[in-house]
Amino acid sequence: MKSLFHRQLPLSAVWAALPLARRLPRPTPCRLTMVTAVLAGSLSVADPAWFERALVGMEVGPTGAQWGHSDAADARYCARFNGREIVRRAVAAHSEYLVLWVRDGDYAYYDSKLLPKAPGLGTRDPLREALHEARAHQLPILAYCVVQQGGHFLKAHPEWEMRGADGKAIGRFCYNSGYLDAMKAIVAEQLAYGIAGFHIDMVDQGFGPPYGCWCDTCRARFEKEFGQPMPKNPTWDDTWDKMLEFRYRSSQRFERALYAHIKAINPRATVDYNYHGNPPFSFEVGQRPVQHAGNGDFITGETGVWGFSALTVGLNAEWYRAAVPHQRVQVAMQRGVRMYHDQTTRPLNDIRWELFALLAHGAFVTMVDKTAFDGGLDPVAYERIGAAFQEAQAKRTHFGHLPVADVGLYFSSRTRDWIGREKPGEWFQSFQGAHQALAYDHIPYGVLLDENTTLETLRRFPVVLLPNVAILSEKETALLRRYAEQGGKLIVTGQSGQFDRMGKPLVESVLSELIGAHVKGPLASVDNWVRFPSSPPSALKSAFASAARDDWPFLVKGPATIYEPRTAQCVGQLLKPHRTTRQLQGKEGTEWPMSADAPVGPAILVNQVGQGTVLTFAGSPDFATASEHHIPEARKLLRNAVRVLYSNPLVSITAPANVEAVVTDDAATRTLRIHLLAYNSPPQTTPPTGRPFVLPRPIEDAPLYRVTLECRRPLKRAEAWGQSTELKRRGSRVEALVGDVHEILWLRY
Repeated sequence: MKSLFHRQLPLSAVWAALPLARRLPRPTPCRLTMVTAVLAGSLSVADPAWFERALVGMEVGPTGAQWGHSDAADARYCARFNGREIVRRAVAAHSEYLVLWVRDGDYAYYDSKLLPKAPGLGTRDPLREALHEARAHQLPILAYCVVQQGGHFLKAHPEWEMRGADGKAIGRFCYNSGYLDAMKAIVAEQLAYGIAGFHIDMVDQGFGPPYGCWCDTCRARFEKEFGQPMPKNPTWDDTWDKMLEFRYRSSQRFERALYAHIKAINPRATVDYNYHGNPPFSFEVGQRPVQHAGNGDFITGETGVWGFSALTVGLNAEWYRAAVPHQRVQVAMQRGVRMYHDQTTRPLNDIRWELFALLAHGAFVTMVDKTAFDGGLDPVAYERIGAAFQEAQAKRTHFGHLPVADVGLYFSSRTRDWIGREKPGEWFQSFQGAHQALAYDHIPYGVLLDENTTLETLRRFPVVLLPNVAILSEKETALLRRYAEQGGKLIVTGQSGQFDRMGKPLVESVLSELIGAHVKGPLASVDNWVRFPSSPPSALKSAFASAARDDWPFLVKGPATIYEPRTAQCVGQLLKPHRTTRQLQGKEGTEWPMSADAPVGPAILVNQVGQGTVLTFAGSPDFATASEHHIPEARKLLRNAVRVLYSNPLVSITAPANVEAVVTDDAATRTLRIHLLAYNSPPQTTPPTGRPFVLPRPIEDAPLYRVTLECRRPLKRAEAWGQSTELKRRGSRVEALVGDVHEILWLRY
């Protein structure tokens, strides 16, 4: 049985091999992990892993050294970094676990025989201090351990350093080098303290060029695996495709080997890796969305306005859930107003908004606190974190239920790599804009990832949206066809299906039969326009014309396709933009949109496929929604498309655009929950530099807004968490006046 526990087997295979399998009810994946451990003799039935029951916790670590701010002789650094005090503060703040910083690129924060110790610690051992104090509170202590970061350890071991194609060192550890054995020794040393597990960070291959690694070991291994020499640069051909695969395999091998080593020492120690498979990260990091998501006991990602925008907080949690549906999802957020390593503290409502957005989307949450340079703690930060955590625990029963989603957002890692290439941000814009449109219009959504999507996962969504998914394999196209033929509803935007697997344009889209139209060609412009003429009238035309005034051309910025319909019904017009004489001569740029010129094709095509429907936008309302030239009319095209295809959702929600709604269904108690999350930020100006990178201001004040819910099911009762919320129910219609950043309405049916 130990061999089963230690090997990386599919859950179904482990379950089938268990002697008691036929006598036990088939468990959830999390329970299966526990059953396997019980039969291996490493866990009692009444002792689930700490993360199975976790809701909120903290990560605490010093700031400075990992960014090169500390000199090895500066004894001020971490002089007050005290494990006992950190545990006491975390417990007082209602933290249910603590991730303690124990190793970064420069130092160890414990008595290590392998790594240099932070200079200000002297004879003290913060890890031992924390574990001693934590025992009294039954608080799990996890070790935060960095893999990458150029620092003292890398300088001491240049033989493990990544090399660029020119042979020069590039300041990162090579995953195919002896560094793996060094990491095994480091984690073994930390395990000896009796920690509950690890949060292992920075398992990346860099966040931009130069790309690695071209060391002798990697060159030899690549040639052995693929039978040819490594390419010397991104050639974007079949050889570079192999290079990408090699990079992905290298990261995965490293993670799995380290995981197996930790489990061999202590099967009960948990392992999670900080994940970088989601936007804005791309191939350069060395992680695919699914391939690198499930290599630990649960998935951990991070969020924050600083790197992911205010809008994508919930999207991150949904993404992680899609990447590893069988695992719990942990998301880290920070207490600083700008970034992890500043010494500021966010207003309480700003903390509450992000915390409850993540919890509503089904994650458990780690609050990251970076101490002062000397290791001191900010008392105000812990007061505010404590207030937010206490509220979360009071609301515990309202989190973690089955999400309700009207739309599945499809993401293609192949398109990310081969269309986005070294500038993925522009391609991400369609996916992120689609999400933004759904969030603003309160349409519940989930995420679909090309690596693990099946017909079953497609069927979970009444509508599936392909936001400029340029590359679709034969397998993917066949799945989408079967989904539509069996009654599914597809929305296609931009130039979906119009490129081969290497990112080269196709003469015809692989989706042409589903779309019901022939591709005449792409528009070379992105400042494209849409208009809905007043005649001839039709019910379908009326549904989309409601997004804007009849005969009014409006900008739908983004990639566009000129279609010639075959079996599809057409609605509206796609218009190309004007071009000045100087633009046509190539003497003037086209960065800023010009006005609408002549029609070139239909704006929308609707085609019946079997029992289902495929609705295609010739343009990209998703890209437009996330662009610098966003107008509500472009966004409403997507809203109207969803409601044309799926007109009777389980819950229809009317609320201001700054209020996100998350819907869950607890069938056991016949309860629908609607989490309302209001992003209430004051206006701000654009600085003279850095446009458009303007961060929203922190949320200071609670909002006040009205919301209306229409439920498809007959309702018995409607309730609200907040005592100040005014609630009225008329049959299956619920109206509420809400005055908080987070409110929960629950409907008994």
